[in-house]
Amino acid sequence: MRAVLCEEYGGHENLVVREVDEPGDPGPGEVKVALATREIQFSDLVRFKGEYQVSSELPFVAGGDGGGEVIAVGEGVTRVRVGDTVLSPGGCVERVVVDERSVTPLPDSIDLDAAACFRGAYQTALLGMQRADLQQGEVLLVHGAAGGMGLAAVDIGKLMGATVIGTASSDDKLAVVKEMGADHVINYSDGFREEVKALTGGLGADVIYDPVGGDTFDESMRCVAPYGRILIVGFTGGRPALAKTNHLLVKDASVIGYTIGGLSKHRPEQARRNTQTLFSWLASGRIRPYISYRLPMEQAVDAYQLIVDRKAIGKIMLTS
Repeated sequence: MRAVLCEEYGGHENLVVREVDEPGDPGPGEVKVALATREIQFSDLVRFKGEYQVSSELPFVAGGDGGGEVIAVGEGVTRVRVGDTVLSPGGCVERVVVDERSVTPLPDSIDLDAAACFRGAYQTALLGMQRADLQQGEVLLVHGAAGGMGLAAVDIGKLMGATVIGTASSDDKLAVVKEMGADHVINYSDGFREEVKALTGGLGADVIYDPVGGDTFDESMRCVAPYGRILIVGFTGGRPALAKTNHLLVKDASVIGYTIGGLSKHRPEQARRNTQTLFSWLASGRIRPYISYRLPMEQAVDAYQLIVDRKAIGKIMLTS
């Protein structure tokens, strides 16, 4: 079977698609899944460089969640049956054997691509809104709003009753952000502070969702509202920023860092509840992941290049 592998640390251009041994029959409590679609994300690029928070032993499979069909079950498996459609970890491979507890059965009403691409981004966005205690009627400023993490935050922010301001670097990206429900959009190539202040009557944003970091975070510190909260989601801008504590003190503001991995590790029951909530919203159409590209596994390098070149809007999927 085929797999997209990172065999040496460096850039995504070093990825290779190889024929590897197919996993055997599932053991007790395990299931075997044939994946049809797989998500990729910015954090993969950090993993390829060996700079992620948790290092991966070489060689490792690129990518994250995938969607597919259960083709075999081991002894004692009760949650799924052969033929069920599921969301599964495994990355950019054709077939995986995993613990049955790690797969999520999907109702027929959920699109397989949407399910496979939404969990990481939407779990991150939902947890962020919980950590920031976002309230109905508050102003939510979402940076990098056209990316997978950003569009998820726009989607959930509107669902929770916030007034959403989305920033992005081009007009075509902003058009999608607006389509996804943002009340206001800003091209932040030339800054955003003054527009945010103007849109909020001089107060600033109550919650700022920042997957960019760097200069974007620095400017966010100057347009956060009194008692506002800045969520640290990532550093796609290239560098972590340093929070000036005197600014936080004057604004009575907070900076909040978090990860969904930390939630799963330290508060697994909340992680399970959040997943159930998100699947309920997805099945009912209350949230709608945006997919801009679907490419075959053989074009994995090209797919990651779209992320590097900032051409991706929402998510990119690798198909069979």
